[in-house]
Amino acid sequence: MKLEIDKNKTLWEQWSGMHFDSGFYDVPSFLGGKNTLHDIEKDEIGEVKGKTLLHLQCHFGLDSMSLARMGAEVTGVDISETAIKKAWELAELLQLNVEFFASDVYDLKTLIHKKYDMVFCSYGVIQWLPDLKTWADIISWCLNPGGKFYLADFHPVLWMLDENTARLKYPYDSGGKALKFEDVSSYAAPEIPLKNQEYNWQHGLGQVINSLIGQGLRIEFLNEHDYSPYPVLRDMVEIEESRWIHKKLERNIPYVFSVMAKKT
Repeated sequence: MKLEIDKNKTLWEQWSGMHFDSGFYDVPSFLGGKNTLHDIEKDEIGEVKGKTLLHLQCHFGLDSMSLARMGAEVTGVDISETAIKKAWELAELLQLNVEFFASDVYDLKTLIHKKYDMVFCSYGVIQWLPDLKTWADIISWCLNPGGKFYLADFHPVLWMLDENTARLKYPYDSGGKALKFEDVSSYAAPEIPLKNQEYNWQHGLGQVINSLIGQGLRIEFLNEHDYSPYPVLRDMVEIEESRWIHKKLERNIPYVFSVMAKKT
């Protein structure tokens, strides 16, 4: 497991250096005041003003700082030191109430010494985690009593499709086994050649939900959404602003799921 996580960290160090100037993340628009959260998250997380919030796997912190602009006191964590350095540069430039740490999620108990009103993570996070039971334990440990955990992520059904979105190729749940991929580019900067290894883990919704329940978190909702805020597959079309569906699959599959759970 450590080998795979170390390989992924190396990959994210490379990606973070490329992503900051990419059109995908559009940092200039963020600096101009754009909130990078999407309708799904904004509609579901509720009021965050005055709350302490921990953002896991925050990359270089655009969503973290958007939440800070909404009035939350935010701590962002990411495995990439390059990403965290960029996040600090932006936070200091904008003078926002946010701080950042470079850390693997699994090491947070040695780093975080406070409890939070909310733990937040979104889009492209679950597939990088080999062990959801430990992940859920850390989430629960980081929350105040009555605090809430929110997750919005791509639906595991999407990751069953092959690279051409033509047939089912990968398991719905990989049973804790890592899937190895050879990367030739980044999702945010596909025009830049890159050679590295990527390891992902497939987790079905049952595994996600049961890991949270198993750590004393009460599920308040599980929603499935028939569009994606990002063109995460090939052959996707934008039917409304930031609402993407596949040309052939249309709205007949879920693209995103979201969960809210409360520490009782």
